[in-house]
Amino acid sequence: MKIQDARIMAGCAGTSASLQRRLGVPLGDPAAWIKLDDRKIALVRDLEMHRVREFSQADEVTCPAEHAPPNGLSVDRETATAEAAVEILRDAKVEVVTTDRSLPFIYACHLQQAEIKVKYDEDYGVLDRRRKTEKEIEYLRVAQGHTETVIRMACEMIARADTDDQGQLIHDGKVLTSEFVKQFAAAEFLKLGCSMLHGAIVATAPQVADCHHSGSGPLFSGKPVIVDLFPRHDATRYWGDCTRTVVHGTVSDSVQRMHAAVVGAKKAAVDLLVAGNTADAVHKASDQVMLDHGYRISRGTLTDEPSMQCGTGHGIGLELHEPILLDHGGGELLLDEVFTVEPGLYGRTDGAVRIEDMLVVTKSEAISLNQLHEGLDWN
Repeated sequence: MKIQDARIMAGCAGTSASLQRRLGVPLGDPAAWIKLDDRKIALVRDLEMHRVREFSQADEVTCPAEHAPPNGLSVDRETATAEAAVEILRDAKVEVVTTDRSLPFIYACHLQQAEIKVKYDEDYGVLDRRRKTEKEIEYLRVAQGHTETVIRMACEMIARADTDDQGQLIHDGKVLTSEFVKQFAAAEFLKLGCSMLHGAIVATAPQVADCHHSGSGPLFSGKPVIVDLFPRHDATRYWGDCTRTVVHGTVSDSVQRMHAAVVGAKKAAVDLLVAGNTADAVHKASDQVMLDHGYRISRGTLTDEPSMQCGTGHGIGLELHEPILLDHGGGELLLDEVFTVEPGLYGRTDGAVRIEDMLVVTKSEAISLNQLHEGLDWN
């Protein structure tokens, strides 16, 4: 019977989240996932076959040695995996195969040499990952719990620090810096089985006018500090992502107004985070609240006065930033998608305020995976 739908996904499952989700384990060697109508084939190194049989939902787990071309396999592992993948498709008399956005060119090249046409499906490897299983949601809940544990410790350290004559924060007799707080967070995450693979953000004015500046140098009393931590839980490889803003000492009127606008914008976004609504609508609702508070949009431009610079949030799972974005043009929200919602205001003079939670999309009301308060006082 002729194959009606042939698909291939390949690469390294240690770096390809879509491939890892199918194989069930984060392999460090080349691998491929081949679908022939309803038959699912995992092509992995022979040493990994047992683990993949245990954790994947493949109908067949095989290795390149079992699918050598007439002239034999290359001694290069990635080349050999590509050659074997081609042989599997040839044996099935496949003429056209569909792939995802991440197929390495080595596989495309070998497929082309075998005169197998390669088609691209923009939703393959994306759409299925957007909707999370109960197990994945629990993994994210645990990762976010660890993130909040360290967020709380960092914010309390900042809030409870001493000060010197220049208003610099002092911790254990030394000037408290962004670098120290990030190093502290990294050490605490290691104790919880998490890794800060992409670093962290502990930033204050004026650097925080750039909403992705990681922060450097001393922290000061009276200035808001953004603490944005996003570790990966090593056991599951799912990510946490949470932001809170802390002010040591007296909160200025301008920062209080910023905070009120951000809290309102976050609520407006969360209220629309329902299956069937659009990411576009969620983002616009958040923006509108801050516009109503008198703030402006300045995407791509850093400003002295507080302004909005980015989208409202993003998907999260096996990758820190997954499709889709809560931003202009964002499509329909799916049941059981998980997003971070993180509106913020950023400026050089007063600094910035951002609050970020992780939420699960439902049919009626989004479920928050966060427990921490949203305030500026962490004493």
